[in-house]
Amino acid sequence: MKNIIPSYVRVPLIFAAVFAGMEYFIDSGEKPAFIEYPMVSLFLGVFLFLLVAIEIVISAVDKVTYQLLTEEQKQKLKEAQTLPFTESDFYQKLVKKLTRSKAIEQEADVMLDHDYDGIKELDNVLPPWWVYLFYSCIVFAIVYFVRFEIYGDYSQAEEYETEVALAEKEIQEYLKTAPDLMDKESVTLLTDEPSLAEGKALFTTNCVACHRADGGGAIGPNLTDEYWILGGGIKNVFNTLSEGGRSGKGMISWKDQLKPTEMQKVASYVLSLQGTNPKDPKPTEPEAVIYKEDGGATNDEAANVTVVDSTVTN
Repeated sequence: MKNIIPSYVRVPLIFAAVFAGMEYFIDSGEKPAFIEYPMVSLFLGVFLFLLVAIEIVISAVDKVTYQLLTEEQKQKLKEAQTLPFTESDFYQKLVKKLTRSKAIEQEADVMLDHDYDGIKELDNVLPPWWVYLFYSCIVFAIVYFVRFEIYGDYSQAEEYETEVALAEKEIQEYLKTAPDLMDKESVTLLTDEPSLAEGKALFTTNCVACHRADGGGAIGPNLTDEYWILGGGIKNVFNTLSEGGRSGKGMISWKDQLKPTEMQKVASYVLSLQGTNPKDPKPTEPEAVIYKEDGGATNDEAANVTVVDSTVTN
């Protein structure tokens, strides 16, 4: 692969693929992903820098290794390297321009007088890519300072609050499509037969001891009329299942035994029992009131509730 596609083609291709992947997989709204998430782009930029540096080091090692070969080995290597991009003049010029270091044959020209136990020091120039990166860091620091310290662009606290608000909004949107994380505010009424059948099975397993199989009420209240102690409607019934009934004498909380999707199905089945007129229904509880929904609101809103005399029975 290295002999077919040189580094000056490989590296841009890799990063074009990475940034294209960012745009495809990251939802950044109207802005490009590399602008919306600058830290990711900065990381990729550093990674690109390391790739280029590695390519240069490998190229330098290849040159040194080549110098150690015999003439016969060099000839065999040249014969083997017959692919189009190998030993490209453009590639050689690019590497030379990016390094500007003296070749191994010219080390004597940049050799210093320092000698430490036979280790000598070369006075080679810094590679231009290193110098340009250093200058780029200075420019970035100046722009950053002017933008945030002089012109007073958004602070870290403001950025944090914006990100938290955005995250909360995304969480609420996610909860709408995550059934097992639904709550009282996001639950919806189910009316399809399979869901109601599952709700009936769960009701039969867990609820008939207190409410009877027909929902007419035993220890627990009658579930077939329009009177409710803690409010009717899918949101209130789901909340009662989740949090439990009246303190000290009401129904236990079922959120540890049933998943939110299961409580949704039970609540939907309970509401499907409305108006079924079971045999010998339990009299209405003294605390019960008539529940009426107004545009899907819950019984938490007093304006939607009509209170009846506590002595009324079914």
